[in-house]
Amino acid sequence: MGKKIVILNGSPRKSGNTSALVKAFSSGAESSGNSVTEFFLDGMDIHGCKGCLGGHSSRERPCVQKDDMSKIYPQVRDCDVIVLASPLYYWNLSGQLRTAIDRLFALEEGEGNLLRGHGRACALLMAAEGHGFEAVFGYYKHLAKQLQWENLGAVLAGGNGDIGDISGKPEIQKAYELGRSIG
Repeated sequence: MGKKIVILNGSPRKSGNTSALVKAFSSGAESSGNSVTEFFLDGMDIHGCKGCLGGHSSRERPCVQKDDMSKIYPQVRDCDVIVLASPLYYWNLSGQLRTAIDRLFALEEGEGNLLRGHGRACALLMAAEGHGFEAVFGYYKHLAKQLQWENLGAVLAGGNGDIGDISGKPEIQKAYELGRSIG
């Protein structure tokens, strides 16, 4: 039986280089019998965390805010693997992805922690014009450790400034193989 994979795609471009990595990863994951649900965050109405500590993990809508995170929470709650996908913006994840990650905190509040542990794993897919992934990769590893998620790996693709630059590069195959390795 395959794994349930949730991809949080923080790219603002549906046809950009990060999305090409997501497509390759998804193809590989599905070829191994996994199910993939992708959330294209830029097309969603997601507000920043208010830090109110009013969330309750066991509720159908764990956060007090009413926005598109309500579509993401049940999928994350039930998934085996969470994939973070983003272009590199100022040596960090995109704002779209950071906002969604911050809002996942509602799954840790209240009656039970539904985010930390639970045998989950994670992966990171990133594309960038440059190659300065050290800081964001450090953040990713720290996040995985704190949430007790197994780090399945990362595909960090530098040298991709224009849309389509990543086409034909080895990182596309690496993303496919990373997805295919899940099972």
